[in-house]
Amino acid sequence: MKPYWFHIGALIMPTTLTLKNIPDAVYERLKAAAATHRRSLNSEAIVCLEAVLLPTRMAAGERLARARELRAALPQGEFRARDIDAAKRLGRP
Repeated sequence: MKPYWFHIGALIMPTTLTLKNIPDAVYERLKAAAATHRRSLNSEAIVCLEAVLLPTRMAAGERLARARELRAALPQGEFRARDIDAAKRLGRP
């Protein structure tokens, strides 16, 4: 990640944010994710925030093509729509 950004010819410094009262479970997952990705806690938190708040836009055709590629990569006959629906319902009350 770049230490600064340029915006309309001006230098814009990133803002510092301090988080308080982070639940232990959230902290532990962030810490584990940071270790897995070989990032600092700060960098991992930024990546997580960007993923949620700045999702990349994908054209409908591109999304559909990607879904078809994923489906084609699955073993044939092993995953049917009804099997997927049943799996989704397993965890529901």
